Amino acid sequence: MNSGELRVEQLLYGYAKPLFEPLSFHARKGDVWAVLGRNGLGKSTLLDTLTGTLKPLGGRVENKGGIGIVAQHSHLPFPYSVSDVVLMGRAQHVKLFSQPRREDTQRVTQALEQLNIAHLASNTFSSLSGGQQQLVMIARALVTASQTLLLDEPCSALDLANQQVVLQLISDLAHRQQRGIIFTTHDPVHALQVATHTLLLLPEGKWLAGPTDSIATEENLAQAYGLSLRKIGVENYATPFIAPLFTIER
Repeated sequence: MNSGELRVEQLLYGYAKPLFEPLSFHARKGDVWAVLGRNGLGKSTLLDTLTGTLKPLGGRVENKGGIGIVAQHSHLPFPYSVSDVVLMGRAQHVKLFSQPRREDTQRVTQALEQLNIAHLASNTFSSLSGGQQQLVMIARALVTASQTLLLDEPCSALDLANQQVVLQLISDLAHRQQRGIIFTTHDPVHALQVATHTLLLLPEGKWLAGPTDSIATEENLAQAYGLSLRKIGVENYATPFIAPLFTIER
């Protein structure tokens, strides 16, 4: 197994009982996996299982190269500055009782600049909006140097412009830095924009996994979301839009 790969084999996950049939997929370096499905199906629970926070009910998860995770919600008990929060991501690289090195602080600066939030470096984390906090936590995950990054609904608290910043970052991390990326979303357009592969969670414990083009079809998405959908192509735009086929009575 090569560094930067995550392999899931016959995984059963959940709390009292498995949420889905045995799950298998392989995320390699440079892959972007979207975990796509309705809210409340267990996308966050899957990420907790992949990191080891939640013990699997069966099967196994193998990873080489480390896993960094960006949770959907973050709460810090003390008034840390943004730069200090991001620097926490370097903890595993700083020896006990040692001060951060110049390399550590440089990585923090680079991560903040990459997400266009360097101007917030001295602000307290608690003073930020939910969307800004999300960007800070993504920056913290970046500086860990983990080869596989998991992001739980990374665009949920962001405005349209910052959604595109994060989606572009996901693409860059995979293609330029050769990291493996797994992110959860309920928006099929996000998967179609940047995901090379998609894990589609379906009702009744079913799932589909594979290349995004073959998984995120109109038929499969309709099954996942319980309503008819249509992909609509736009001239000079690579990603199709997803339109629900229903009307609102007036």
